[in-house]
Formats: sequence, C-alpha cells, structure tokens
Amino acid sequence: MTAVVAFKLLAIFAAVALGWLAMRRGWLGQGAGGGDPARVLSNATFYLFIPALLFRTMARLDLAALPWRTLAAYFVPALGLTLLAYAWQRRTARAEGAAAPATRTVAAVYGNAVQLGIPLISALYGETGLALLIALVSMHGVVLLSLLTVLVESDLARADPATSHAGMLRNTLRNAIVHPVVMPVLVGMAWNLAGLGLHPVLDETLAVLGSAVVPVCLVLIGASLATYGLRGNVRGALLVSLLKLAVLPALVLVVARWGFGLTGQPLAVLVMMAALPSGSNALIFAQRYETLQGEASTAIVVSTVAFAATASLWLAALAWLGG
Repeated sequence: MTAVVAFKLLAIFAAVALGWLAMRRGWLGQGAGGGDPARVLSNATFYLFIPALLFRTMARLDLAALPWRTLAAYFVPALGLTLLAYAWQRRTARAEGAAAPATRTVAAVYGNAVQLGIPLISALYGETGLALLIALVSMHGVVLLSLLTVLVESDLARADPATSHAGMLRNTLRNAIVHPVVMPVLVGMAWNLAGLGLHPVLDETLAVLGSAVVPVCLVLIGASLATYGLRGNVRGALLVSLLKLAVLPALVLVVARWGFGLTGQPLAVLVMMAALPSGSNALIFAQRYETLQGEASTAIVVSTVAFAATASLWLAALAWLGG
C-alpha cells in the first residue's frame, strides 16, 4: 500500500465522517417539503451530476482507440459475476423487495474506480497503467450500470400484479431507456458517433456538474450512516464485501490470465481494478429504489476499510505470478 493510496483512503473516510457529522448536527437542514436531506443529495446526484458525467464521458470517448480485447478480459468475468449474484439474490432476497437483488449486486461488482482506482493505478503502474484504467472506467458505468438498470426495472415491472406480459415488457423498456443512467449513455454515444463534438461552454458545464459526483456521494454515504446506522446491516455488507474484494478479482485473474492470455501490467491493472472496494453508485441505486440504503452505505465503508489489507494480498499474488 503506497503512501498516496493510504492518504486517499484517509481523505475518503474524512469526507464520509463530515457527512455523518453534518447529518447528526442538522447542518443539512430539511429537504423540500420536509423531506430527507440524504434523499435530496441522492436525487441531485442521480438526476444532475451522474447524467452529466456519463454523457460527457460517452461524447468524448475515442472508441477506435479502446483496447477491446483487454476490456473483454475484464468485463466477461465481471458480467458473469453480475448475472450470477443477481440470480442468487433473486432466489434469496425476495422478502426485501423487487429492487433488492439488483441493488445489492451493484455493491458486489461496481468498484470505487475514481477516488481510489486512479491514484492506486497511477502510483503503481504509471501513465500506461492509468491509460488502461481510464478505458476501463469509461466503460464501467456504461456496461454494468446499464445492465443492472434493465434488471431492476424488469423486476419492478414484474412485481406489479396488474401489469400484463406486454405491459411488463413495455414498462421495462420505457423505464430502462428513459432513465438517468441509461439515457445519457445512449444520447452521448449517438452524439459521439455523429461527430458533433462538444462546444467549450457545454463541455465545461458538464465537467463542473460531473466533478460534483465524488464529494457529494462521499457526504451522502456519511449522511446515510447517520440515518440508518450499522445495526442489522453488517451481515449483508460483509457478504457484498467478500464478493467485491475476493471473488471478483479472483475471477478476473483467472479469466484474464488463462482465458485471454494477459500477463504483466495489463493483467495487474485489471485485477486491481476488480479488487477495488464498493463504489458510491451502490448507495445511489439504493436511494433511487428505496431499498437497502443502510446496507449499501455500510458495505461501502466496510469494503473500503478491508481494502487496506486485501489490496496488499492481491499485489503479492500478482508479484508471485510476475505481474
């Protein structure tokens, strides 16, 4: 664990602690109509900041320069675990609501690739490693969040007893496409393929909105911990942390090394990307669908604390394999 990454971890915990303190002391006040301040923060992130970030990412992405084979070596096992974890949760988490399986799966497969991933990979592997990480990050939300959005919307449509099969399909498609995650991705991709480019004013506006995702999400995690606490949420958080910190990187290592033949730095970047702790999108999903909010915030904190130890173990394993 490098000093840069250790300091980044401490900064994340400090920001979360400030969110917790702000919520406990009432500094966030009350939302509109006396609502929950944490939900106000979540809605701002989900409807303003994340769409701006996703649209700008897709509109500026150089599709021709992406290392598609290396990306496949990461997303094939990541998608496999996503579908397996989701199917398992659908069998075991029915009592927690229709949105619970997909929401819990977000925390198990979607890592903190920006706040921790960028400084970690930059410190360990330099500019070439960072370039690969950026390619992974650019597709991270597009692939995983879009899939999980479709899954959760289909579960919600299926849970409505008054909806016919045709209506269920129609509602799923409408809600999955006209969605704060999927819609900016699709529009940004169309914008990119049309070669329209971004006017400097529009680009700067999107960049400003997108830059708010990280700090607001960290404060939101602390505010949610203050609201829901840890009681009753630790078991689920530990399970999610195990999947994220151990199972996903192990799958990526096996598939990338022996399935795609990757070695050296590309293999190391993929494994360390998979080994990152749960990201704040887990809580954003939980807030959006009003389920497992306490567990999601707990999972983020627990996995981030445990990452200090598990990261060293994965680095040692990579060194043993020559990565």
